[in-house]
Amino acid sequence: MSGEATVGYPTGRKIADREVEIGEGAMLRSHTVVYEGVRVGRNLQTGHNVVIREENAIGDDVCIWSNSVIDYGCRIGSRVRIHSNVYVCQHSVIEDDAFLAPGVCFANDPYPVQNVVLTGPTVRRGARIGINATLLPGVTVGEWAVVGAGSVVTKDIPPGRLWFGNPARDHGRVQDLRDGGGHPVYGADGRRLAP
Repeated sequence: MSGEATVGYPTGRKIADREVEIGEGAMLRSHTVVYEGVRVGRNLQTGHNVVIREENAIGDDVCIWSNSVIDYGCRIGSRVRIHSNVYVCQHSVIEDDAFLAPGVCFANDPYPVQNVVLTGPTVRRGARIGINATLLPGVTVGEWAVVGAGSVVTKDIPPGRLWFGNPARDHGRVQDLRDGGGHPVYGADGRRLAP
């Protein structure tokens, strides 16, 4: 852990449990701030300037790269990759093996600055969200689905589907994607095939 990282930063919110638990093998790089009331599994790795707010539960083998913010009250599974400059809003869920590309932004307030219940997006197991995509409040991205770069997700995305655009729309099965040589990129189960 870098000497310039902060663990247990006090929150101004009233929370029930202020204890911080970070599993062994963590690498917190300079200017990472982990608030009080956070539970993290083994082998967390952060880039520089990462903020992890209070009341978050994070699994094992998670990477959160530089300049990303995990706001309070989120649940993040194991083996999740959150790239640089990502904002994960309060009350979001990211399941195991998901990937968020640089600049992904989550929203949780359907009527900004209103006193409504905030509901963040849910990203199911193995889903991949492309660079600079935006997920609006309460949407669910299904298991092993892919969201294309720059998309604005306004509706739930079924498992194993490719969606892109503004607003994002269905463009077929993930398993039908081909690389430049015409080879499949993803298998029938939605997992990336070896190159």
